[in-house]
Amino acid sequence: MNAVLTIAHKELKDGVRNRWIVAITLVFALLSVGISWFGAAGAGVVGFTSLPNTIVSLASLAVFLIPLIALLMAYDAIVGEDEDGTLLLLLTYPLSKGQLLLGKLLGHGTIMGLSTLLGFGASAITIILFADNVDTNAVVQAFSSFVASATILGCVFLAFAYCISAWVSEKSRAAGGALLFWFLFVLIFDLALLGILVATEGQFHPDLFPFLLLLNPTDVFRLINLIGFEGEGQGILIVARDLSYGSGVLYCALIAWLLLPLGTAYLLFSRRPL
Repeated sequence: MNAVLTIAHKELKDGVRNRWIVAITLVFALLSVGISWFGAAGAGVVGFTSLPNTIVSLASLAVFLIPLIALLMAYDAIVGEDEDGTLLLLLTYPLSKGQLLLGKLLGHGTIMGLSTLLGFGASAITIILFADNVDTNAVVQAFSSFVASATILGCVFLAFAYCISAWVSEKSRAAGGALLFWFLFVLIFDLALLGILVATEGQFHPDLFPFLLLLNPTDVFRLINLIGFEGEGQGILIVARDLSYGSGVLYCALIAWLLLPLGTAYLLFSRRPL
């Protein structure tokens, strides 16, 4: 356990030194406060409108940013260390490959968690302090769920990045693989589902179709943040408004999405020649 914490501390220090935490926090804070306060400016309304609209809008923003940031942060976690010659040095210490992988996940995950909490927390504080007739408990509850699910989503794509990094032999290929994963889960998957709906005129197994959303961690994340907000679904998520399972099942699905690529990354890393 000490070895895992040592690696996590190293990654966290590197994140602070490379300004990752500061940069991500500022991006999240500026965009989230802007959406919370000026999201309805196109309709001639400036200021906080409603909690459901705000959370749904922030979830749509996070789906694009968090996977991309996580992939860019960790795509070279293994192959980069290998190219720099530090991977072999690290493994000469009493440290297994599994401990190294968990330490990197803990360190990178802490960076994502802190940045998400501070960045999107700025939006919650702004709403509580300056919006009129706001239920503080409802805001805290909604944003707590949002930050927790966003952090897990970030860890999911960190695990995907480790898979890519453990598989390829060059950083340039890892970067290309990271972008491919981002396009696949953030853009292509939902477009494919929409294409199926249009091609079948909405008759493609209507009872089964909403469950296909569980095959994409970004859609699971958005579903978590739609729970309790009736009529707020957007795009492909409209078909999932009447799902019978609650947030507990969705969180389990998101955690499963974390464990699957993490286990795959470990298998690839354990077979990687040094």
